[in-house]
Amino acid sequence: MTENKLADHFIIAMPGLMDVNFAEAVTYVCEHDDKGSFGIIINQQSEITLNEVMGQMHIPFSNEQTENRCVYFGGPVQANRGFILHRPTGNWDSSLIVNDNVALTTSRDILEAIANDQGPEDNIIALGYAGWGPGQLEQELADNAWLSCPADQQIIFETPVEKRWQAAADLLGVDLTLLSNDPGHA
Repeated sequence: MTENKLADHFIIAMPGLMDVNFAEAVTYVCEHDDKGSFGIIINQQSEITLNEVMGQMHIPFSNEQTENRCVYFGGPVQANRGFILHRPTGNWDSSLIVNDNVALTTSRDILEAIANDQGPEDNIIALGYAGWGPGQLEQELADNAWLSCPADQQIIFETPVEKRWQAAADLLGVDLTLLSNDPGHA
């Protein structure tokens, strides 16, 4: 079995990546092994608000400061399913621990806690996830569709959404605005 070597890494969409789902995307990889990979796009907000999600799930929600907060488009797979990327990890019913500080949770209990101001302060609530079959992400990396680097929690939870794509590339010293959209051209 392949080790989870790209977990806790960013994959950063190159300017020439033509898939509309991943244009200028920064994806936080949560799991990567010989069965495939998956992660959450951390820089694409949807038109759906947290208040709408809580209403659909019949979770009482009265936090006026965050009720109009946008939910993220986490990726095109299972786009109607919720995923909460958060720190600290906590003790929730269904979580994947990505590292000592970050987890991905899919259980209702974390949403109820967030609705009552008792959930993790740092969180991204997303609908859907980004997924790749066995060897698919490795091939896309080899085809220069993505850059990869170890993730930075500050970019995930503290950097303004519109600055995350370039901030992630800055970790590699890459200015994405200087790259050509045409493969093989600088």
